[in-house]
Amino acid sequence: MNDQTALFVKMALDGWNTQNKRFTDLINKLSDEQLHAETAPGRNSGIYLLGHLAAVNDAMLPLFGFGQRLHPEWEEVFLRNPDKSGLPKPPVAELKAELEKINAQLHLNFAKMQPQEWLGKHAAVSAEDFANEPHRNKLNVLLNRTSHMAYHLGQMAYLS
Repeated sequence: MNDQTALFVKMALDGWNTQNKRFTDLINKLSDEQLHAETAPGRNSGIYLLGHLAAVNDAMLPLFGFGQRLHPEWEEVFLRNPDKSGLPKPPVAELKAELEKINAQLHLNFAKMQPQEWLGKHAAVSAEDFANEPHRNKLNVLLNRTSHMAYHLGQMAYLS
């Protein structure tokens, strides 16, 4: 792979790391009471968005071939159902600690990847589909998840 691919991968990882740091800084600054509040009237609560992003990041582990999810049970609570579904949510402290573990595992595995691996298919796309749509690669997933995190970070900023 050429230096340009490595440069694009570095830029994407830098964006991912920046958004993760901003999100972590924000959730560590907010109290449990603030995180239980809605980001706006009738909107998601901070704890729901924290759990949602933790569940999304957790789902990246098998998507990238890094192993199984650490918390598959979070999919039902934070990905398949809305905030006010009535399903019980883990405590804020648990969500924060587990998100830190998930992100550490992602960071460790991302650091081991070579630039060309980022252009390879992820686990949710078939070989046939990938041959026709090579943009459905791991780098594209990272870019998508980075912008997704930034979107929810913007919502959560209203809690501070």
